[in-house]
Amino acid sequence: MLFFFMMVFNLLGLVFVRKHYLMTLIMLEFIFITLFNFFYLYLNSYLFEFSLGVIYLVLGVVESSLGLSLLVYLVRSADLSYVNSFNLC
Repeated sequence: MLFFFMMVFNLLGLVFVRKHYLMTLIMLEFIFITLFNFFYLYLNSYLFEFSLGVIYLVLGVVESSLGLSLLVYLVRSADLSYVNSFNLC
């Protein structure tokens, strides 16, 4: 039940605080941490191996490093730090 509320509040935060790229990345990391905690407790309650949790953590680290490198590239090259100023075409 706690994880459900955490996930809902994180998704609401992602919707309402989506103007700045760094805040969007932080909300995505909170969603990742909530899912990891839920995943860890699920594996712990059924006495499964935790190797899948380590793989999930590695994927989260890669996702966060790619997001931060994209943020640094956007700020240095074009001074774009706001999501609304992206031009995808």
